[in-house]
This record gives sequence, structure tokens and C-alpha cells, in this order.
Amino acid sequence: MPIDHAACVPLHGCRSLAVFRALQLGDILCAVPALRALRQSVPGARITLVGLPWACAFAARFRRYIDDFVAFPGTAELPEQPPDVARLPAFFSDMQARRFDLAIQMHGSGVQTNAIVARFGARHSAGFYAGDGPAPDATHFLRYPFGFHEVRRNLRLVEWLGAAAAGEDLEFPLTQDDREELSAIRDARSLSPGRYACLHAGARNPAKRWPIERFAQVGDALHDCGLQIVLTGSGAERPIAEAVARAMRAPSRNLALPISVGAMATLMADARLIVTNDTGVSHVATGLHVPSVVVFFATDPSQWAPLDTRLHRSVYRPHDVDVASVLNAALELLDDTDTRAAPTMRGSRVPRPPATLRRA
Repeated sequence: MPIDHAACVPLHGCRSLAVFRALQLGDILCAVPALRALRQSVPGARITLVGLPWACAFAARFRRYIDDFVAFPGTAELPEQPPDVARLPAFFSDMQARRFDLAIQMHGSGVQTNAIVARFGARHSAGFYAGDGPAPDATHFLRYPFGFHEVRRNLRLVEWLGAAAAGEDLEFPLTQDDREELSAIRDARSLSPGRYACLHAGARNPAKRWPIERFAQVGDALHDCGLQIVLTGSGAERPIAEAVARAMRAPSRNLALPISVGAMATLMADARLIVTNDTGVSHVATGLHVPSVVVFFATDPSQWAPLDTRLHRSVYRPHDVDVASVLNAALELLDDTDTRAAPTMRGSRVPRPPATLRRA
């Protein structure tokens, strides 16, 4: 919805800006629409992302919106990485030497992070501030809007700072390097586009993992529908995928491997369906425009569920999600997307299993 702009719009005449968002993959993907809006509003400005060290690859993937990247060493107050406190003085000196016109705190409510961004020494600082505390600068700081979807919250901030809306769609561009990395994996080469489903049972936080046995039941039912089952994850998540495979009666292919996010996304890009409890994987699926079912029971879907309900289904039950709900969502999604399938997927219509399976 349209919102008022800041009293003094800091994007006017901005030649260089820093965006601070030192978070993991799913969180940072939710900032892509805001980064897109910034780029379109100040096309000549140099945009620097300041994030966790892993996000150097993210910045390279999204070079259409990001010109430079600086790794944040971390602080004791932020849990996303072990802090390298010894590197902080050099980090802040570097940031101050860059003389940014604008530094945007897009990390959260600002309770811990506004002070970090203030030390960048930019001509203007902007961002969110917690509603129960004073704004660092009432001209450029917006009260943190609770109850918003993360994509819309980030967009609200940059639009308030003067950026024109540029859509809510997520993106995940693939590269030739991604394709070549995946093609080097023998078990991936024989997969037929549109004929397999990816089950991603891992999650960084164990409390967000749906039970292995339930993933296995969904995998068995989708296999009975004629889909190959591919188990995905990082190398560290391979034991989780192996446990799902052992719990299944149907065959599966375990591609939970120490490969890049880009190679894994390339694998998912040709899937007929993705079933996951990991919101990071969900945002990748959204950016790829691949149908997905996302299981929510320990995370707030109003903040993290895919906004595109045409291609994605979210299944939410506090503390417990049953197999039937996930399977029915998957089958309805497959039915709904059959007529919209890409050319390589046409003719791969998935039949519904017997009612006994849908009630599993």
C-alpha cells in the first residue's frame, strides 16, 4: 500500500549507499525486492551489501542490484555467526573511509544494529527502530512494523526512504557455473526435468524440522503417483536425508551433498515439486518459480510463507502438522499447475493416489 515518505528523502542525489543485512540465505532473499527497488530508484548509485561472509556469493549472484560486498565480522550481540571481535576496528575504519551517502539498517528492529550502522560514518543513516525506544533520527528512521511479511517490511522501509515500488517477486538467477557443478554429479545427470520431487527435510534450527517419518510417508505417496523422489540438503544434512531414505519403502535418490547453493538450486529448478520445512529453501523455490509445499509449525507463516499462493502452498498447525494435510496440499498444487507446466514438464501430469494414501 502507498505510504508517506521520510520528511527528508535521503535517496535524492545519493551516489553511494550501504545496506546492512547480516543474515542467512532465506532472510536475505526476502530483501531482494527491496534491493531491486533501490537499484531502479538510484540506478547510478554504488550499492554495497554488508553481510555475513557467506553472502559474498549472494552479492555476486545479484550483481544487477549489488555493486560491492563487505563481510561483517560479527558482534557478541548478534547470534548469526561467532564474532571476530579483533577485526571490528579495521572493519569500521574501512566503512568510514568509504564515505557512504547513506547507510540503511535492514537487519531488524534496530535494538542491536542501529548502533552498528551508526559507526559506518555515512552522511545519513536510516532504517527501522523499535517502537518502545526513541528513533536515532526521526527524519530517516521508521518505526518497526510488526505483523508484516518480511518482504513487505523491507519494501516498506525503502519506499519510505523514497524508492519506487518494483514488485514483490523473489528471484534466484542461475549461472553456467551452477549448471556445470550439478552436471558433474552422476546421480543428478539421469534425472528427467519435471519428473521428480525434491524433499528437503533439513533445517538450520532442529526445532523447525518436521519428523523424518512424515517426510518419508509423503515421499512414498508421491512416488506412487509416478514421481522420482530426490532428497536434498547440504553435506551436513546428509544424515537427515539418509534417515528419510531408510524410513521410505519406495526408492529415492540422496543428493544431500557438499555442493553450492547455486548447484542445489539448479537441481530444484527442474523439479516438479519441492516439499520442505526450511524457509530458506522455500524462498529459493519461490525465486525459481518451482511449485512448493512448505511445512510450518515452529515459524510464523504470516512473516515467512511464500506470497505467491498460486505456485506455493503453506501448511501450518501450531506444534504439529499431519501427513494428510501436506500430501493433500501437494496433490492440489500439482493438479493446479499441470496446465501451466513448462514445456519440458508437459505430459508429466501426476495422478492422484487412492484416498487411503491421501489420509495417510
